[in-house]
Amino acid sequence: MSIDETTAARVAKLARIKVEPEALPALAQEFNGMLGFIEQLSEVDVEGVEPMTSVTPQRLKRRVDEVTDGDQQDKILKNAPDAREGFFAVPKVVE
Repeated sequence: MSIDETTAARVAKLARIKVEPEALPALAQEFNGMLGFIEQLSEVDVEGVEPMTSVTPQRLKRRVDEVTDGDQQDKILKNAPDAREGFFAVPKVVE
């Protein structure tokens, strides 16, 4: 895949980064360099390699997934400036 100046300008706009028109060729070249590196990574044989969570061997802590302190709706809504029908009420912002 190759990035041209038009695509580089669009990516910059989506990222909300101001890029001067004369800097677009260099930006496109940098993007192409990054994509080239990513393509090199796809050539690496990772068959049989276990996924890692860290560079040092460790196991993630496991716990039972259970609710421990639910059923506090009234206590939580007591802090709300405006609560209706069991929910926080907020002012309408879109008309």
